Amino acid sequence: MRTHLHRGAVATAYQLTMVVGIMLLPFAVAVRRTVGVTLPLHRVIAPILAAYEREQDE
Repeated sequence: MRTHLHRGAVATAYQLTMVVGIMLLPFAVAVRRTVGVTLPLHRVIAPILAAYEREQDE
């Protein structure tokens, strides 16, 4: 039971991260063009993606 809950939570976190990332994309592009600073969104996405892939392998 806990495994199913954990998988569901990881899948939900992954999907929400993707949605938020897509929603923030125009903002990130604007900041990069205006200020010249790249937002480190990969630091948020990478650990969640790794957890999601680990859950898919099990």
